[in-house]
Amino acid sequence: MAKHFDLIVIGTGSGGSTAAGKCATAGWKVAQIDSRPFGGTCARRGCDPKKVLVGAAELIDWNLRMKGHGISGATSIDWQELMEFKRTFTQPVPENREKGMERVGITPIHGRASFVDEETIEVNGETLKANNFLIAAGAKPAPLPIDGFEHLITSTQFLELDELPDKLIFVGGGYISFEFAFIAALAGAQVEILHQGERPLEGFDADLVNILLERTGELNIKVHLNTEVKSVTKDGNSYRVEASQKGNAQTYTGNLVIHGAGRVPDIDNMQLKEGNVERTKEGIKVNEYLQSISNPNVYAAGDAVDSNGLPLTPVAGFESHVVASNLLDGNHRKAEYPAQPTAVFTIPPLAMVGLTEQQARDAGNDIEVNFKKTDEWYSYRRTNESTAAFKTIINKETGHILGAHILGSKAEEIINLFAMAMNQNLKATALKKMVYAYPSHASDIPYMV
Repeated sequence: MAKHFDLIVIGTGSGGSTAAGKCATAGWKVAQIDSRPFGGTCARRGCDPKKVLVGAAELIDWNLRMKGHGISGATSIDWQELMEFKRTFTQPVPENREKGMERVGITPIHGRASFVDEETIEVNGETLKANNFLIAAGAKPAPLPIDGFEHLITSTQFLELDELPDKLIFVGGGYISFEFAFIAALAGAQVEILHQGERPLEGFDADLVNILLERTGELNIKVHLNTEVKSVTKDGNSYRVEASQKGNAQTYTGNLVIHGAGRVPDIDNMQLKEGNVERTKEGIKVNEYLQSISNPNVYAAGDAVDSNGLPLTPVAGFESHVVASNLLDGNHRKAEYPAQPTAVFTIPPLAMVGLTEQQARDAGNDIEVNFKKTDEWYSYRRTNESTAAFKTIINKETGHILGAHILGSKAEEIINLFAMAMNQNLKATALKKMVYAYPSHASDIPYMV
């Protein structure tokens, strides 16, 4: 006889765990399933371990900048020691997460779930039934039409490297490639990024990305745009990458080729048709309550859902809260997304919230644009930083901030204040009149609006 639950959650990351915990605490019988070690992408193979490596690379960068300005002596990254330090964060996660589930009465299940019908799934040959399902299975690297695709390693594998090869090639010009490229370059590797489009980091402000590209050049990170990878072949201990750049054949060689060309929802093997769960290539099709439009027993959150939310950990958590509210009290809470700040942790970081300048113009807004390089400002001169800038977009009629973009140290912190202002519907003048702790990066904000 099949086991029966009030809720089965597929996924143990941010998109699934909040709803699982809230429903279990409310007395529901809940099971949570994952085909990989528990904890989800962010804690084990994404944001958290990456930021540990970024921290070490920042230290190297800071020392290099201050050489000749009161700091002497060479500093270097011991990759093996750094990875051991990183594992002190990631290795305890699965066991701690499973113990946490059991403390609140959640049944943990290891395995890959697939639908049998609208109310039934199968895991490891066992049949499970539930009144409700939450699909929060996260994302996986996108398949690429490249001969020799199997030679590319994933971001997960990069974060487990025991040794850093001398020469790396990244395929794709998004978050993953740029963040890892800065880490690897500051750890001493030669790095090349091959990007098919006309410019990398396409969601970010073009002017600030161009300034960041000047920094990649200073670090000898070679970025090749309009470059489509055709094939990857292994030759002894190295790899040969054949590509086309505006129709011209190009060849690149390296000791490792890393997939940084996007991710897709990890829902392909769930037999969604059997469960009457419709999907798009972006994820599960849902209504405003994050409920499947085809099977009302199913909700979705995080990278597995086709929604207006960005594929970010805090957004997955927000969506999981929305789903929990609707499961426990009936559909009443819509997924109304606040301003969603995001950052790419290059060195220095680049952060944004709201609209780009082009998006604001395309939407028909009458805007004031403030754009300036800030490397001569005290905040950056005192640490000898050459790469710093901002752009803010303000609605001339209402005075509200439509978008903010920051490049430089502490950008990931400053952007949260702009997000708060936007979510609280504050006018730019409110930020200008505020009294800030000084000297601090936040105290620069009045000069940005």
